[in-house]
Amino acid sequence: METQIKTHYNYPEIINKLEAKGIELYGNHFKIQEADYPIVYKLIAYFLKDEPTCFQYNINLNKGLLLSGPIGCGKTSLMNLMKYLAQTENKFSVKPCRDISFEFIQDGYEVIHRYSKGKLYQAEPRTYCFDDLGTENNIKYFGNECNVMAEIILSRYDLFISKKLLTHITTNLSATEIEKNYGNRVRSRLRDMVNLIAFEKSAQDKR
Repeated sequence: METQIKTHYNYPEIINKLEAKGIELYGNHFKIQEADYPIVYKLIAYFLKDEPTCFQYNINLNKGLLLSGPIGCGKTSLMNLMKYLAQTENKFSVKPCRDISFEFIQDGYEVIHRYSKGKLYQAEPRTYCFDDLGTENNIKYFGNECNVMAEIILSRYDLFISKKLLTHITTNLSATEIEKNYGNRVRSRLRDMVNLIAFEKSAQDKR
């Protein structure tokens, strides 16, 4: 971490704790690579709401996160670890986009409502991390094709504006690919909704 960033949190100690949790969840081979520390520091700063550090990283705490990077660089496991750092009001669930597309085949358009406004018995919509955006396909339900994740993101954007609802996303798509898959409207809404944190294209495959 750059020495000029002053914070009362001990980031190396937090990384050690996250690594211990990672070993517990994923096995003894789990390690947070030193090359990834710049990314991990940004995630830690965001989920601990470390305002001075977020300010220096140009991270807006009122927006969600879009964590992008090549396949196998560790995006999903890092977001799963961040659940243990997130403060109560910042808690979120990780949901694979492919699972959502399978739910859509089963339950239809109600699924869009489920992941935006929430289930009927839920008082408030929930914060989700939609994992691996781009791995789901356009799905047909009774012959109607629907870009499920595009619809969910657009619905959540309205809730972001009206209720400050946060959305996190992991993806290996570039901004251009997001636009190609989901349209210009989704790309422009995401600019408003999320901070982009990106691994280098050369990031090592850890699988």
